[in-house]
Amino acid sequence: MSAPTSPDPDPATTPGLEAGGGVAPGDTPPGESSTSGAADRQPRTGSRGANWAAYVIIGLVVGFALLFFVGYAIGLAD
Repeated sequence: MSAPTSPDPDPATTPGLEAGGGVAPGDTPPGESSTSGAADRQPRTGSRGANWAAYVIIGLVVGFALLFFVGYAIGLAD
């Protein structure tokens, strides 16, 4: 039976590490970007009226589908 090995890489064979285990400047990317917000202008969203129209249309489709399936179930029960 062999001894278990560590899942961590061996620092002696890891490229880019200096003698003390540190990383040379410029070897790794920065931890975060330097911009604080969205770089591009955000698109405008639709108007509230258009949103409500979409909600009403979706509600009507769902309502008709429910009526259809309820009617189908009643037809099967006869």
